[in-house]
Amino acid sequence: MTVTFGHGPVSIANIADIARKNVVVDVATEAYARLEKARTILDRAAASGQQIYGLNTGLGANLKTSVSSDIAGFQQQLIRGRGMGTGPSMSRELTRAIMATRLSMLTAGGSGISPNVFNDLLNLLNRQVHPVMPSIGSIGAGDLVLLSALAQSLIGEGSAEYQGVIHPAGQALQLAGLAPSQLGPKDGLSLLNASAVSVGQGALAVVDALALFDFQRQAAALSFEGLSGNPLILVPALQRARPAAGQIEEAEKLAALLDGSALFTAKSAIQDPLSLRCIPSIHGALASALKDARLAIEIELNAAADNPLVIIEEERVLSTGNFHTPALALAFETLGLAIAQAAAVSAARFIQLTGSSRNGLPKYLTPVGGASAGFIPLQKTVVALLAAIRHKANPVMLDFLPVSEGVEDHATQSPLAVAKCADSIDLWRQIVACELLAAAQAVDLKPGHSCGTGTLKVHQFVRNSSAQLIEDRALSDDLSKLACSMIQS
Repeated sequence: MTVTFGHGPVSIANIADIARKNVVVDVATEAYARLEKARTILDRAAASGQQIYGLNTGLGANLKTSVSSDIAGFQQQLIRGRGMGTGPSMSRELTRAIMATRLSMLTAGGSGISPNVFNDLLNLLNRQVHPVMPSIGSIGAGDLVLLSALAQSLIGEGSAEYQGVIHPAGQALQLAGLAPSQLGPKDGLSLLNASAVSVGQGALAVVDALALFDFQRQAAALSFEGLSGNPLILVPALQRARPAAGQIEEAEKLAALLDGSALFTAKSAIQDPLSLRCIPSIHGALASALKDARLAIEIELNAAADNPLVIIEEERVLSTGNFHTPALALAFETLGLAIAQAAAVSAARFIQLTGSSRNGLPKYLTPVGGASAGFIPLQKTVVALLAAIRHKANPVMLDFLPVSEGVEDHATQSPLAVAKCADSIDLWRQIVACELLAAAQAVDLKPGHSCGTGTLKVHQFVRNSSAQLIEDRALSDDLSKLACSMIQS
């Protein structure tokens, strides 16, 4: 199985497959033609005496420093001099996502990277040699400090993982049948000056959030069954009266899950709590935020965002700010808030389900009563999870200081915005699992109730991981197993 770069757009699903399934990357012939053309234009501009940032000048505050001797050697110096990241090493799958993301960006042809160096990076990914990359060191004005670890491995320096073992990078290359890359002018900067960390992690986060969102819908529908919600709130005319983002579509999806439920013929309350009544608008807002985040990532995956940029159509090289990603950071700040809202409404339904004798359900969802704690202790876990999500939803994209002698006086913090959003998804999954457990228990405690065709399948999915709670028992293993099933399905 392969994914072809350079012929048609690269998607978030492509990046996830490469990162998690070791899918091999192939490169289209037309992409190589762009690389060759861009390199020719770059070399011609350099030979003409044009000052080109990072090729014959220093970087950042050293912009006015001319580099006239050993221009190729300067690229290695440039890479080594930015190896200043810290923090825990990135995971194998995230590293692969970053490598695939940088390759995708490079196929647009704007970097001027030497085709042989591009191929070296391609082989590094396909032979599964993974640089050991620190996680802290980028403020979103390009991920140079973090990508330095990738570039160092390419030239045989630093450390890299191969077949599950971390080696000195030169040894890892040798074991994989590869040789250290020989950098030409600007090749070092072409490897570094991109937002590949933010974009690679963002691609994985959006893929995960889209999958989990479907389970959120299923949990909401099963809670509707357990709490005897009034399905009239899903009537299309109500949604069309205020067609907020995604609201009509989300009401339709919830109604489809409930299709065939006894709720449609049962006597219901005139108005349910907002955690049931407002599901379409809350889910619609999340659907809209996910759409925007996906668009922001896929724009970056298929764009030429280098500085300086080789403009192939005009055959010239110009400095640019295309590496800057405020729209990406804002999309993930928004997504983090939308996830927090969705998690909060899931938590609210859990509290409704597990409270004191609501909607005819036994107190704490325990069938034995008495001193049985039932599901009530799990309320604390849900609230703790929600607090962690809310903490991560606090915006960070304005938290920067001017650096590099004031040359870089603005930043986006996109790596941190994306990372905390990705962390929220794991916490959100646990809340959804809690709601699913409670909603399935509530359905079991409603003898004679008939679920819809969709919610019946959801109930069975839960019961495949967790048996009904009769007497008090620890539910941690049930939660873990259910959450894992949500990832694997």
